[in-house]
Amino acid sequence: MEAYPVEFKDKKDASQVKGSPYTFARLNWGSPVYWVTQGYAVLQGTSIPIVGEGTKEPNDTYVEQLTASAKAAIDEGQRLGVVDPKRVAVMGHSYGAFMTANLLAHTNLFKAGIARSGAYNRTLTPFGFQGEERTYWQAPEVYNTMSPFNFADKIKTPILLIHGEADNNSGTFPIQSERFYNALKGHGATVRYVVLPAESHGYAARESIMHMLWEMNIWLDTYVKKASTTPAAENTKADVR
Repeated sequence: MEAYPVEFKDKKDASQVKGSPYTFARLNWGSPVYWVTQGYAVLQGTSIPIVGEGTKEPNDTYVEQLTASAKAAIDEGQRLGVVDPKRVAVMGHSYGAFMTANLLAHTNLFKAGIARSGAYNRTLTPFGFQGEERTYWQAPEVYNTMSPFNFADKIKTPILLIHGEADNNSGTFPIQSERFYNALKGHGATVRYVVLPAESHGYAARESIMHMLWEMNIWLDTYVKKASTTPAAENTKADVR
């Protein structure tokens, strides 16, 4: 399951149909579609709306809405007969990586996670992020609740972190992944941190992209395809170096 959450101030806007069933599949460096060739069912661009109407802001209930949408996506995939709910991985890039870490921190829905070039500690982006216009000092509880870094001790599902060494995106400096990795490792999590030399927020070099795909494929094969169907939270932790 690959996704990128989007905030809305109106349920009608959030429910609009996007895309077309007649669109050709287009591959790019960040696409998850490659894994169709490896026997996986791929839920690409899964809809994860975060809605806040009236006086409520979308992020006031970010975690609750995020986890509900993820479960709904898995349930729908199971209904369609293409998803084994006991063996699902979640992945995302940038804000999608932030989503991935939060889903692993707050649910047991997934067998593995892959987070690329993400932000995990919202106190490092104190003057707003994505659609959040309030500062940290105006809504500290929102920033703290939305930061998976604060729940590193709860993450027991294997997670692969990938980041460009020269990421110049103001919200996703490499320190985000470095500190998150340290927090996870310090609590005995199954985690691997991969740094791509000279890459920015998006990856460009052939060597980087090929290595990224190799890392992701090994991770998925190890913790999803070849994993048991025991719920992720019950798995024995392993140390990945």
